[in-house]
Amino acid sequence: MSTRIFYYTGTGNSLWTARQLAQQLDTAEVISMTGTKKEANNTRADIVGFVFPVHIWGVPKLALEFIRDMKKYPDTYYFAAAVNGGQVSRTLIQLKELMKSWGFDLSSGFSIEMPSNYIPWGGPGSEDEMKRLNEKAVIKIKNAAVVISKKEHKNVEKGPLWQRLVFTRIYDMSYKHTQKMDKDFWADEKCNSCGVCLKVCPAKNIMLKSGKPQWNHKCFQCFACLQWCPKQAVQYGKKTAQYPRYHHPEVTPGDMLDSLK
Repeated sequence: MSTRIFYYTGTGNSLWTARQLAQQLDTAEVISMTGTKKEANNTRADIVGFVFPVHIWGVPKLALEFIRDMKKYPDTYYFAAAVNGGQVSRTLIQLKELMKSWGFDLSSGFSIEMPSNYIPWGGPGSEDEMKRLNEKAVIKIKNAAVVISKKEHKNVEKGPLWQRLVFTRIYDMSYKHTQKMDKDFWADEKCNSCGVCLKVCPAKNIMLKSGKPQWNHKCFQCFACLQWCPKQAVQYGKKTAQYPRYHHPEVTPGDMLDSLK
């Protein structure tokens, strides 16, 4: 039985999740939504999964466009894992509804809570908290893999009603403006023009101008540029300099670069 897991990642949580699922689903192939191998989305597999981070309490634009444009197979079992910092809200319901309108069904959807990379609201938490979340995620992924391997149809997971009401409204208002939210990125005096920020950007949104990064309003809000900067020189707004950076400890800069090839 062939299985493909397509992922989109900014700081490694979704890539790690996809890898963990692949270990549980023995024959699974892990493919980046932003890499050249994404064309595999047009060939048939028995099971196809989508792993992506929750952005502003909804499905990221990149993931939506990737899933919308892929070739649909009525006999394929489709699942999704929405990686989030504790507020999955209505993300998986949104995806299921959209997939239905595009002509195929989301058979199961799982919320995977991981350390948050949304640094404007602070760091990812203490080492103990990050360890707790990762251990909890391993268990959740193993349980999800059992459902997926049996091709069971289950209701997608969702957040509490207040999240679905309040946060969905924010997502709807923000979605069209996400690409221009990069106006608050900047590089401080620690920047040494290494170019890591532009190399890890899945949107190819950054260029160096006079040795400093410039953001060009195609942003996904994944924060890869900020979180992977080796000098911690990339900032967002006025407060991020005081917060610790985060990327998944089992994901390397090389992994990020490979995901974009």
